[in-house]
Amino acid sequence: MGNNRDIENVYNACDEEGSFLETDVDIAKIKTMVQIAEMDLVSAEALEKTATKEVLHWNAIYKLYYDALHILVEAFILLDKIKVRTHECLFACLCYKHSQLELDWNFFEKVRTKRNGSLYYGTIIKPADWLDVKIQMKLYISTMKKALKEKLTE
Repeated sequence: MGNNRDIENVYNACDEEGSFLETDVDIAKIKTMVQIAEMDLVSAEALEKTATKEVLHWNAIYKLYYDALHILVEAFILLDKIKVRTHECLFACLCYKHSQLELDWNFFEKVRTKRNGSLYYGTIIKPADWLDVKIQMKLYISTMKKALKEKLTE
């Protein structure tokens, strides 16, 4: 995507490379996605209750919360009749097209790159990594659940 990482430039680059695909709205699929996100959250919360510095569930906790957030954002954007090819472009689409939600693009980049480091580059997520994003992650998940509920009842 280049060095200019502000939301408008990333969104425009995603658009130019064809990362936003038109799709039909499938309410049943979207509701199932929300259920899957809820299941991930239940698992993440259970692991979080048992995690200690010695019991290394932090990678799983981080990834489960991230996956729940990602799924909720994807479900929300599908209601706009848009299928997005990458996580980066998905979060750019959300922040760019739905600024009324007041979500921070830089937070999405932070958690996405940390998750990618763990998933693809062998970087271990430490308790401090999770504690650094925990409150905002849970807030954004709550925000997305509320926004989805509102949009589904429109």
